[in-house]
Amino acid sequence: MSEGVKADEALDVLVADDHPLIRAGIRALLSARPHWRVCAEAETGEAALRLARELRPHLAVLDYSLPGITGLEVTRQLCREMPGIGVLVYTMHADERMLPALLEAGARGYVLKTEDDAALLAAMDAVAAGDIHISPEAANRKTMQGAASVLTPREIEVVRLVAFGETNKSIAAQLNVSVKTVDTHRTAAMRKLGLHTAVDVTLFAIRNKIIEP
Repeated sequence: MSEGVKADEALDVLVADDHPLIRAGIRALLSARPHWRVCAEAETGEAALRLARELRPHLAVLDYSLPGITGLEVTRQLCREMPGIGVLVYTMHADERMLPALLEAGARGYVLKTEDDAALLAAMDAVAAGDIHISPEAANRKTMQGAASVLTPREIEVVRLVAFGETNKSIAAQLNVSVKTVDTHRTAAMRKLGLHTAVDVTLFAIRNKIIEP
Protein backbone atom coordinates (compact mmCIF):
# COMPACT_ATOMS: atom_id res chain seq x y z
CA MET A 1 0.00 0.00 0.00
CA SER A 2 0.97 3.59 -0.43
CA GLU A 3 2.48 5.36 2.56
CA GLY A 4 -0.17 8.04 2.05
CA VAL A 5 0.03 11.82 1.99
CA LYS A 6 1.66 13.73 4.85
CA ALA A 7 -0.65 15.93 6.91
CA ASP A 8 0.94 19.21 5.78
CA GLU A 9 1.29 18.24 2.12
CA ALA A 10 -0.99 19.80 -0.49
CA LEU A 11 -3.35 17.16 -1.82
CA ASP A 12 -4.66 17.32 -5.39
CA VAL A 13 -7.91 15.53 -6.21
CA LEU A 14 -9.25 14.54 -9.62
CA VAL A 15 -13.03 14.14 -9.73
CA ALA A 16 -14.57 12.13 -12.58
CA ASP A 17 -18.36 11.99 -12.85
CA ASP A 18 -20.72 12.73 -15.72
CA HIS A 19 -23.11 14.60 -13.42
CA PRO A 20 -22.07 18.27 -12.91
CA LEU A 21 -23.89 18.49 -9.58
CA ILE A 22 -21.86 15.62 -8.15
CA ARG A 23 -18.61 17.25 -9.22
CA ALA A 24 -19.73 20.63 -7.85
CA GLY A 25 -20.71 19.02 -4.56
CA ILE A 26 -17.32 17.38 -4.07
CA ARG A 27 -15.55 20.59 -5.05
CA ALA A 28 -17.60 22.56 -2.50
CA LEU A 29 -16.97 19.90 0.15
CA LEU A 30 -13.21 20.14 -0.30
CA SER A 31 -13.09 23.93 -0.56
CA ALA A 32 -13.31 24.18 3.24
CA ARG A 33 -10.38 21.80 3.81
CA PRO A 34 -6.89 23.31 4.06
CA HIS A 35 -4.34 21.76 1.69
CA TRP A 36 -7.03 19.93 -0.35
CA ARG A 37 -8.07 21.05 -3.81
CA VAL A 38 -9.86 19.71 -6.86
CA CYS A 39 -7.18 20.01 -9.52
CA ALA A 40 -9.34 18.74 -12.38
CA GLU A 41 -12.82 17.49 -13.29
CA ALA A 42 -13.73 14.97 -15.97
CA GLU A 43 -17.02 13.80 -17.48
CA THR A 44 -15.72 10.65 -19.18
CA GLY A 45 -13.28 7.85 -18.51
CA GLU A 46 -11.04 9.01 -21.35
CA ALA A 47 -10.87 12.54 -19.95
CA ALA A 48 -10.11 11.20 -16.48
CA LEU A 49 -7.14 9.22 -17.79
CA ARG A 50 -5.82 12.13 -19.84
CA LEU A 51 -6.04 14.61 -16.96
CA ALA A 52 -4.56 12.18 -14.44
CA ARG A 53 -1.58 11.51 -16.69
CA GLU A 54 -1.07 15.23 -17.17
CA LEU A 55 -1.58 16.44 -13.58
CA ARG A 56 -0.57 13.40 -11.49
CA PRO A 57 -3.11 13.91 -8.66
CA HIS A 58 -2.75 12.26 -5.28
CA LEU A 59 -6.36 11.08 -5.22
CA ALA A 60 -8.91 10.21 -7.91
CA VAL A 61 -12.62 10.09 -7.04
CA LEU A 62 -14.32 8.13 -9.83
CA ASP A 63 -17.89 7.25 -10.68
CA TYR A 64 -18.11 3.55 -11.55
CA SER A 65 -20.44 4.18 -14.51
CA LEU A 66 -18.38 6.72 -16.43
CA PRO A 67 -19.27 7.20 -20.10
CA GLY A 68 -16.75 5.61 -22.45
CA ILE A 69 -14.09 3.83 -20.44
CA THR A 70 -15.67 2.55 -17.22
CA GLY A 71 -14.53 3.43 -13.73
CA LEU A 72 -13.13 -0.08 -13.37
CA GLU A 73 -10.90 0.26 -16.43
CA VAL A 74 -9.84 3.78 -15.44
CA THR A 75 -8.89 2.41 -12.02
CA ARG A 76 -6.91 -0.44 -13.56
CA GLN A 77 -4.95 1.85 -15.88
CA LEU A 78 -4.29 4.55 -13.28
CA CYS A 79 -3.05 2.12 -10.66
CA ARG A 80 -0.82 0.38 -13.17
CA GLU A 81 0.70 3.63 -14.47
CA MET A 82 0.73 5.57 -11.16
CA PRO A 83 1.18 3.12 -8.27
CA GLY A 84 1.07 5.89 -5.66
CA ILE A 85 -2.34 7.25 -6.62
CA GLY A 86 -5.31 6.63 -4.32
CA VAL A 87 -8.47 5.67 -6.21
CA LEU A 88 -11.85 6.04 -4.53
CA VAL A 89 -14.92 4.80 -6.40
CA TYR A 90 -18.02 6.88 -5.59
CA THR A 91 -21.11 5.17 -6.94
CA MET A 92 -24.84 4.52 -6.73
CA HIS A 93 -24.25 0.78 -7.13
CA ALA A 94 -24.26 -1.24 -3.90
CA ASP A 95 -23.17 -4.43 -5.65
CA GLU A 96 -20.66 -6.64 -3.84
CA ARG A 97 -19.69 -8.22 -7.17
CA MET A 98 -17.92 -4.99 -8.09
CA LEU A 99 -15.72 -4.96 -5.01
CA PRO A 100 -13.32 -7.81 -5.83
CA ALA A 101 -12.72 -6.48 -9.35
CA LEU A 102 -12.15 -2.92 -8.13
CA LEU A 103 -9.78 -3.97 -5.34
CA GLU A 104 -7.94 -6.26 -7.73
CA ALA A 105 -7.58 -3.30 -10.10
CA GLY A 106 -6.04 -1.24 -7.31
CA ALA A 107 -8.89 0.84 -5.87
CA ARG A 108 -8.62 1.58 -2.16
CA GLY A 109 -12.06 3.07 -1.57
CA TYR A 110 -15.69 2.26 -2.39
CA VAL A 111 -18.41 4.62 -1.15
CA LEU A 112 -22.08 4.91 -2.03
CA LYS A 113 -23.61 8.19 -3.17
CA THR A 114 -26.51 7.53 -0.81
CA GLU A 115 -24.19 8.10 2.16
CA ASP A 116 -23.66 11.53 3.72
CA ASP A 117 -20.80 13.99 3.20
CA ALA A 118 -19.06 12.85 6.38
CA ALA A 119 -18.81 9.31 5.00
CA LEU A 120 -17.26 10.56 1.77
CA LEU A 121 -14.73 12.73 3.61
CA ALA A 122 -13.82 9.85 5.93
CA ALA A 123 -13.24 7.63 2.91
CA MET A 124 -11.08 10.25 1.21
CA ASP A 125 -9.01 10.71 4.37
CA ALA A 126 -8.47 6.95 4.63
CA VAL A 127 -7.49 6.51 0.99
CA ALA A 128 -5.18 9.54 1.09
CA ALA A 129 -3.47 7.96 4.11
CA GLY A 130 -2.89 4.75 2.15
CA ASP A 131 -5.63 2.72 3.82
CA ILE A 132 -8.58 0.77 2.39
CA HIS A 133 -12.08 2.12 3.01
CA ILE A 134 -15.17 0.19 1.97
CA SER A 135 -18.68 1.55 2.53
CA PRO A 136 -20.13 -0.44 5.46
CA GLU A 137 -23.43 -0.72 3.59
CA ALA A 138 -21.70 -2.18 0.54
CA ALA A 139 -19.47 -4.45 2.58
CA ASN A 140 -22.42 -5.84 4.49
CA ARG A 141 -24.45 -6.70 1.41
CA LYS A 142 -22.89 -10.15 1.49
CA THR A 143 -22.29 -11.27 5.06
CA MET A 144 -20.36 -14.24 6.31
CA GLN A 145 -21.59 -14.24 9.91
CA GLY A 146 -20.01 -16.92 12.04
CA ALA A 147 -17.52 -17.96 9.37
CA ALA A 148 -14.60 -16.68 11.40
CA SER A 149 -15.50 -19.11 14.19
CA VAL A 150 -14.15 -22.03 12.13
CA LEU A 151 -10.66 -20.52 12.17
CA THR A 152 -8.00 -21.06 14.79
CA PRO A 153 -6.57 -17.96 16.54
CA ARG A 154 -3.38 -18.26 14.46
CA GLU A 155 -5.37 -18.56 11.23
CA ILE A 156 -7.32 -15.42 12.16
CA GLU A 157 -4.04 -13.57 12.77
CA VAL A 158 -2.70 -14.69 9.38
CA VAL A 159 -5.96 -13.65 7.68
CA ARG A 160 -5.70 -10.23 9.34
CA LEU A 161 -2.17 -9.68 8.10
CA VAL A 162 -2.99 -10.93 4.60
CA ALA A 163 -5.87 -8.45 4.53
CA PHE A 164 -3.41 -5.67 5.35
CA GLY A 165 -1.42 -6.63 2.27
CA GLU A 166 1.46 -8.40 4.01
CA THR A 167 3.41 -11.12 2.19
CA ASN A 168 4.00 -14.58 3.63
CA LYS A 169 7.62 -13.63 4.31
CA SER A 170 6.61 -10.48 6.19
CA ILE A 171 3.96 -12.35 8.17
CA ALA A 172 6.50 -15.01 9.11
CA ALA A 173 8.86 -12.34 10.45
CA GLN A 174 6.10 -10.67 12.48
CA LEU A 175 4.83 -13.91 13.98
CA ASN A 176 8.31 -15.40 14.41
CA VAL A 177 7.46 -18.54 12.48
CA SER A 178 8.65 -20.03 9.18
CA VAL A 179 7.28 -18.99 5.81
CA LYS A 180 6.13 -22.59 5.34
CA THR A 181 4.09 -22.38 8.56
CA VAL A 182 2.44 -19.17 7.38
CA ASP A 183 1.62 -20.77 4.05
CA THR A 184 0.06 -23.74 5.86
CA HIS A 185 -2.17 -21.48 8.01
CA ARG A 186 -3.08 -19.29 5.04
CA THR A 187 -4.00 -22.25 2.86
CA ALA A 188 -6.04 -23.87 5.63
CA ALA A 189 -7.96 -20.65 6.37
CA MET A 190 -8.77 -20.00 2.74
CA ARG A 191 -9.89 -23.60 2.22
CA LYS A 192 -12.19 -23.46 5.27
CA LEU A 193 -13.72 -20.17 4.12
CA GLY A 194 -13.94 -21.01 0.43
CA LEU A 195 -11.74 -18.06 -0.52
CA HIS A 196 -9.39 -18.03 -3.48
CA THR A 197 -7.49 -14.72 -3.62
CA ALA A 198 -5.99 -12.10 -1.31
CA VAL A 199 -8.80 -9.75 -2.34
CA ASP A 200 -11.35 -12.33 -1.12
CA VAL A 201 -9.47 -12.49 2.18
CA THR A 202 -9.54 -8.69 2.53
CA LEU A 203 -13.29 -8.52 1.94
CA PHE A 204 -13.89 -11.38 4.39
CA ALA A 205 -11.78 -9.61 7.04
CA ILE A 206 -13.71 -6.35 6.58
CA ARG A 207 -17.14 -8.01 6.68
CA ASN A 208 -16.28 -9.96 9.80
CA LYS A 209 -14.59 -7.02 11.54
CA ILE A 210 -11.20 -8.73 11.68
CA ILE A 211 -9.96 -5.42 10.29
CA GLU A 212 -11.78 -2.10 10.19
CA PRO A 213 -12.65 -0.70 6.71
